[in-house]
Formats: sequence, structure tokens, C-alpha cells
Amino acid sequence: MPFVLSCDLSHTSAAQNARRLAMKVIVPLAEGFEEIEAITIIDVLRRAEVDLTTASLKKNPVTGSHQIAVKADTLIKELDMVDFNCIILPGGMPGSENLKKDDTVLSYIKHIYSKGGYVAALCAAPIVLGKAGVLYGKKVTCYPGFETELVDVHYLEEPVVVDGSVVTGRGAGCAIPFALEMVDLLKGNDVMERIKNAMQVYWM
Repeated sequence: MPFVLSCDLSHTSAAQNARRLAMKVIVPLAEGFEEIEAITIIDVLRRAEVDLTTASLKKNPVTGSHQIAVKADTLIKELDMVDFNCIILPGGMPGSENLKKDDTVLSYIKHIYSKGGYVAALCAAPIVLGKAGVLYGKKVTCYPGFETELVDVHYLEEPVVVDGSVVTGRGAGCAIPFALEMVDLLKGNDVMERIKNAMQVYWM
């Protein structure tokens, strides 16, 4: 059965295409992140030549929830949030809780959302978007059970949900369709289809 995306997007315009060219993405990595989700997001978006920076919150390398260490590009304190217009949060525990407790990550989310950039989160990480206050009234999904931490949202049991500039995904098994949806939003459908075909993602 094919994956179904729930989308609420306006038609692509020339202005949107121009905006895609300037998209710069940050992927924060917190201790205890879900490795499949983080690496899939990073890999798929870099295949699509998205300008993406991985940032550790405190120490580098960062150790995931399954004890796999990943070296981030830099520390988040070395970056300037004004340079970014998209943030993507991998889930996992305690990674999502560590992201939620980090004031810098919350500031990035609020800043990017306020200027119309994409804020995206997978698995348990939508709780971080909830803490940042950007989910009110939005259609969202997340790993089952964490929806109880989300206030005033329209929860959907779907692999990937897009509502305006907010993108959420359900879990590790949804990492590829989630990442491909981000490619579609950031680079366009033609690029997404090219990456999808190259990766033999034939089920969606």
C-alpha cells in the first residue's frame, strides 16, 4: 500500500523556485538521536545538493540512541541562526528531549518559522516544535504516544504530514519518505523524483 502524504501547500510559483535556490538547512544533533532518521535526512538531502549543515549541541562526535557516534560539521554555537531558513530535527530518545531542553534549538525554530522557513521534525521530535510554540492548529503526526504532549493540534496517523511550513513524520520507518518530501519542498518535484528513482524507492 503506498504512503500517503497529507499536504496543505499553495501552487509553486517562480518566486518559490527562486526561494528554493537560497534554502539553507540546519540539522541539530543531540545526544541520543535516532541514527536512521538523522543519517537518512542528511544523506537524501545531500544527494539533492541541498545546502545542509549538521550541528552538535555540546560535544562532537555525538552519540546516537544505539551508541553510534556521528561527527557533526560544527557546534551549533559556532553558527548564526540568521543564515538558515530551514531546520530539520531527527527524533529518537533521549535525543528529542535533549533538543526540547536546548534554548538555542528552540530559538532557531522560532526564528525560522517567523520568517516563513520550514520547520520539520520526525518521530518524537515534533514535541520540540510543540515546545517552541509553532504547532497550534496545525495538522501533525509523530511517533505513537507522543501526540499527548502536543497541544491544540490535528493529529493524523500518517507517515508524513505537511501543513504550510511545518513538516512532521511518524517514525524511523518513515525516514525516506520524510526526507524525500523535504527534497520536494526545498528543491522541487523533478529533483525529488530523480533522487527517488536513483534510490529505487518504488513503493511510493
